[in-house]
Amino acid sequence: MKVVVAHNRYREAIPSGENVIVDTEIEQLRSAGLEVVPFQRSSDSIADMPAIQKALLPVSPMLGPAAQHDLASLIETEKPDLIHLHNPYPLLSPRVIRTAHAHGIPVVQTVHNYRQVCSSGLYFRDGHNCHDCRGKLLGWPAIKNKCYRGSAAQSAIMATTLAVHRPTWRSVDRYIALTDKIAAHLTDYGIAPGRIVIKPNGLPDPGQPEPLGDGFLFGARLSPEKGLGLLLDAWRRHPDGSLGPLRIAGDGELRHLAEQAAAERSDVTYLGPLDRAGMIAARRASSVVVAVPTWEDVLPTVILEALSSGRPVLGTAVGGVPYLIGAAGWLAEPNPAALAEILPTARAEAARVAPAARERYLTHFHPGVLTKRLIEVYAGMVEDSQRTSR
Repeated sequence: MKVVVAHNRYREAIPSGENVIVDTEIEQLRSAGLEVVPFQRSSDSIADMPAIQKALLPVSPMLGPAAQHDLASLIETEKPDLIHLHNPYPLLSPRVIRTAHAHGIPVVQTVHNYRQVCSSGLYFRDGHNCHDCRGKLLGWPAIKNKCYRGSAAQSAIMATTLAVHRPTWRSVDRYIALTDKIAAHLTDYGIAPGRIVIKPNGLPDPGQPEPLGDGFLFGARLSPEKGLGLLLDAWRRHPDGSLGPLRIAGDGELRHLAEQAAAERSDVTYLGPLDRAGMIAARRASSVVVAVPTWEDVLPTVILEALSSGRPVLGTAVGGVPYLIGAAGWLAEPNPAALAEILPTARAEAARVAPAARERYLTHFHPGVLTKRLIEVYAGMVEDSQRTSR
């Protein structure tokens, strides 16, 4: 089976779990014997584009003319069985779906965010969850609030793109929802449940877990929606040292909160931004990983990394977090009082719950399990396409 994997890569300067997942999935599919042809564009290339291409960028999310030409040529040369689309913005455009269908090629899309409806893709703005554009023919609130890249003009283009391509999105042959929350989002958008498959992302197996360390690890982008402020508010409700150490890793606009907490308390350490090896070491030193987003986070990679390493997770009951954690950790409502109440429980029960973390990874998020499921989705699509063309 030959599959074209289409993805607009996010800028490498900003760590992207989605880029990592796409690369990992390609490697896993190839290891399973499939022929994978990447069709990727990178947002990093925009800075080096000729002036005439930059002038056409405003229409790229809607039309992506260069991408359509290149994809059509690729299809004619490679003759793939299907196209697996991830992120189409800004250089590919949802129009790749129409281009594929024009050549008789079925399309499956993995939905990593809420961008069928929301211009930012997050259902989050100004520090709170937002669904103002749901059910609207045109996302005027997104334009008013400059939800896409902080620009009213670019938000207008994205909102228009979402409106124009509503029929395009509804023509996708199969959707892969990472969690039940995304499946519900797609159903609300008008996609028939029979065209939605729930299949989360997975990560390579790091091997048998190391013995638990001590304390908590928060590793994420230090921005409001990731919940650092929430965690620190909850942490300060306990005496210094009573919960063991809290390690904070990452960088972003709220870095000053991490630095301030580390200066104020002996039980808080700010590790700064860490590379992959640094994060592995920080997890090894800890007994519980904290993932407390305040937005409807789809699938925090930090949770998958924790489970694969045999670390239970303390999370907030939002987005896809409950689906990921299952019985391998604890959930709290996203407010300081609720989180503060459960912190001592997580510390006391970490050793008991840790085996469930590794087991949940092996049964739900191991690449062997997920790659098999993905190939089953592909096979079903190809069979449906062949039946339709007869």
